[in-house]
Amino acid sequence: MRRQAYTTYATPKPNATHFSISGFQLFSIDVISTPSILSCCLLLAVALYASEPQTGIEGIITVGPVHGGPARVGVPDSRPLANATFIVQNEKGTATFFTTDDQGRFRLSLEPGHYTVSLKDKKGGIARYGPFEADVVAGQMTRVEWRCDTGMR
Repeated sequence: MRRQAYTTYATPKPNATHFSISGFQLFSIDVISTPSILSCCLLLAVALYASEPQTGIEGIITVGPVHGGPARVGVPDSRPLANATFIVQNEKGTATFFTTDDQGRFRLSLEPGHYTVSLKDKKGGIARYGPFEADVVAGQMTRVEWRCDTGMR
Protein backbone atom coordinates (compact mmCIF):
# COMPACT_ATOMS: atom_id res chain seq x y z
CA MET A 1 0.00 0.00 0.00
CA ARG A 2 1.30 3.33 -0.98
CA ARG A 3 0.85 6.38 1.26
CA GLN A 4 0.13 9.80 -0.11
CA ALA A 5 2.10 12.72 1.21
CA TYR A 6 0.03 15.69 2.31
CA THR A 7 1.37 19.16 2.84
CA THR A 8 0.17 20.54 6.16
CA TYR A 9 -0.32 24.26 6.80
CA ALA A 10 -1.54 25.99 9.93
CA THR A 11 -3.06 29.29 8.89
CA PRO A 12 -4.48 31.92 11.21
CA LYS A 13 -7.31 34.04 9.80
CA PRO A 14 -7.62 37.78 10.46
CA ASN A 15 -9.41 39.06 13.62
CA ALA A 16 -9.70 35.59 15.13
CA THR A 17 -7.54 32.57 15.59
CA HIS A 18 -8.71 29.64 13.43
CA PHE A 19 -6.38 26.78 12.63
CA SER A 20 -6.95 24.34 9.84
CA ILE A 21 -4.87 21.53 8.42
CA SER A 22 -5.26 20.45 4.80
CA GLY A 23 -8.59 22.21 4.52
CA PHE A 24 -10.18 20.62 7.62
CA GLN A 25 -10.85 22.96 10.49
CA LEU A 26 -9.40 21.48 13.67
CA PHE A 27 -10.48 24.15 16.16
CA SER A 28 -11.53 27.77 16.32
CA ILE A 29 -10.74 30.29 19.02
CA ASP A 30 -11.93 33.85 18.90
CA VAL A 31 -9.41 36.00 20.72
CA ILE A 32 -9.97 39.56 21.85
CA SER A 33 -6.69 41.42 21.97
CA THR A 34 -5.36 42.67 25.31
CA PRO A 35 -5.71 46.37 24.35
CA SER A 36 -9.41 45.78 23.62
CA ILE A 37 -9.95 44.15 27.01
CA LEU A 38 -8.14 47.01 28.76
CA SER A 39 -10.18 49.58 26.85
CA CYS A 40 -13.43 47.88 27.87
CA CYS A 41 -12.33 47.77 31.53
CA LEU A 42 -11.37 51.44 31.44
CA LEU A 43 -14.71 52.45 29.91
CA LEU A 44 -16.56 50.41 32.52
CA ALA A 45 -14.59 52.02 35.36
CA VAL A 46 -15.25 55.52 34.01
CA ALA A 47 -18.97 54.76 33.62
CA LEU A 48 -19.21 53.42 37.17
CA TYR A 49 -17.27 56.39 38.57
CA ALA A 50 -19.48 58.85 36.70
CA SER A 51 -22.68 57.13 37.81
CA GLU A 52 -21.78 57.09 41.50
CA PRO A 53 -22.83 60.23 43.33
CA GLN A 54 -19.82 62.16 44.57
CA THR A 55 -19.73 63.72 48.02
CA GLY A 56 -17.49 66.69 48.79
CA ILE A 57 -16.67 70.28 47.90
CA GLU A 58 -15.70 71.83 44.56
CA GLY A 59 -15.31 75.37 43.42
CA ILE A 60 -13.06 78.30 42.73
CA ILE A 61 -11.17 80.64 45.01
CA THR A 62 -10.30 84.16 43.89
CA VAL A 63 -8.37 86.95 45.57
CA GLY A 64 -8.84 90.68 45.32
CA PRO A 65 -8.49 93.52 45.04
CA VAL A 66 -5.33 92.99 43.04
CA HIS A 67 -4.47 96.66 42.55
CA GLY A 68 -4.70 99.67 44.85
CA GLY A 69 -6.99 102.63 44.42
CA PRO A 70 -10.51 102.77 43.05
CA ALA A 71 -11.92 100.06 40.81
CA ARG A 72 -11.44 100.84 37.11
CA VAL A 73 -13.89 100.00 34.36
CA GLY A 74 -12.61 97.11 32.24
CA VAL A 75 -9.84 96.21 34.70
CA PRO A 76 -10.50 93.07 36.77
CA ASP A 77 -10.26 93.63 40.51
CA SER A 78 -9.65 89.97 41.34
CA ARG A 79 -7.77 86.95 40.01
CA PRO A 80 -7.82 83.20 40.64
CA LEU A 81 -5.86 82.18 43.72
CA ALA A 82 -3.53 79.73 41.99
CA ASN A 83 -1.56 76.94 43.63
CA ALA A 84 -2.59 77.83 47.18
CA THR A 85 -2.85 75.12 49.83
CA PHE A 86 -5.85 75.13 52.16
CA ILE A 87 -6.56 73.14 55.30
CA VAL A 88 -9.98 71.54 55.77
CA GLN A 89 -11.22 70.99 59.31
CA ASN A 90 -14.32 69.54 60.91
CA GLU A 91 -15.40 69.03 64.52
CA LYS A 92 -12.81 66.24 64.90
CA GLY A 93 -9.91 68.43 63.74
CA THR A 94 -7.99 68.45 60.47
CA ALA A 95 -9.76 66.39 57.82
CA THR A 96 -7.50 67.01 54.80
CA PHE A 97 -5.61 69.54 52.68
CA PHE A 98 -6.05 70.61 49.06
CA THR A 99 -4.22 72.84 46.61
CA THR A 100 -5.96 74.97 44.01
CA ASP A 101 -4.96 74.59 40.36
CA ASP A 102 -3.59 77.42 38.20
CA GLN A 103 -7.15 78.73 37.71
CA GLY A 104 -7.99 78.71 41.44
CA ARG A 105 -10.22 75.62 41.07
CA PHE A 106 -10.35 72.64 43.39
CA ARG A 107 -12.38 69.47 43.96
CA LEU A 108 -12.14 67.12 46.91
CA SER A 109 -14.12 64.20 48.26
CA LEU A 110 -15.29 64.51 51.85
CA GLU A 111 -17.64 62.68 54.15
CA PRO A 112 -20.93 64.45 54.85
CA GLY A 113 -20.62 67.11 57.56
CA HIS A 114 -19.75 70.72 58.34
CA TYR A 115 -16.28 71.97 57.37
CA THR A 116 -14.15 75.07 57.88
CA VAL A 117 -11.57 75.87 55.20
CA SER A 118 -8.59 78.23 55.69
CA LEU A 119 -5.31 79.02 53.95
CA LYS A 120 -2.58 76.73 55.29
CA ASP A 121 0.40 78.41 56.98
CA LYS A 122 -1.04 81.92 56.73
CA LYS A 123 1.42 84.45 58.02
CA GLY A 124 0.06 87.59 59.80
CA GLY A 125 -1.00 90.70 57.95
CA ILE A 126 -4.33 92.20 57.05
CA ALA A 127 -5.25 89.82 54.23
CA ARG A 128 -8.13 87.43 54.85
CA TYR A 129 -7.96 83.91 53.32
CA GLY A 130 -10.83 82.31 55.20
CA PRO A 131 -12.11 80.74 57.24
CA PHE A 132 -14.85 79.69 54.82
CA GLU A 133 -17.72 77.43 55.85
CA ALA A 134 -19.24 74.56 53.86
CA ASP A 135 -21.85 71.91 54.56
CA VAL A 136 -21.40 68.64 52.68
CA VAL A 137 -24.46 66.47 52.02
CA ALA A 138 -24.24 62.76 51.11
CA GLY A 139 -24.36 62.13 47.37
CA GLN A 140 -23.77 65.77 46.42
CA MET A 141 -20.86 68.00 45.55
CA THR A 142 -21.19 71.31 47.41
CA ARG A 143 -20.25 74.06 44.93
CA VAL A 144 -18.59 77.18 46.30
CA GLU A 145 -17.09 80.45 45.06
CA TRP A 146 -14.91 81.93 47.77
CA ARG A 147 -13.18 85.30 47.55
CA CYS A 148 -10.11 86.05 49.64
CA ASP A 149 -9.37 89.65 50.59
CA THR A 150 -5.83 90.96 50.01
CA GLY A 151 -6.47 93.88 52.36
CA MET A 152 -5.30 96.26 49.62
CA ARG A 153 -7.35 99.45 49.31
